[in-house]
Amino acid sequence: MKLGVFVSDYALVSDTLSRLSADNLGIILVSNGVYHAFLKEGGKPSPLLDKTAKLYALTEDIETRGLKTGDIDGRVKTVNYGELVDLIFNDYEKLAWL
Repeated sequence: MKLGVFVSDYALVSDTLSRLSADNLGIILVSNGVYHAFLKEGGKPSPLLDKTAKLYALTEDIETRGLKTGDIDGRVKTVNYGELVDLIFNDYEKLAWL
């Protein structure tokens, strides 16, 4: 199964994500979830970025928060709304929201 998971909060969701099973997992950071791609606690990046998944962050949500796409963690690909729609319709069979 191809599963796309939207993460919209900075709260740790690693436990929930570890229970999801998918052949192809995509994590899409939106709203305050984009902070996972930038902030470091205790010098370490968010544990969410260590997941075996394709990682995306919505450009418009990054810019709305005054962050710069050039400062994003290298494991995360930025996507705009159009690219997000393509991901939803072309790359993932099921979607979940955390």
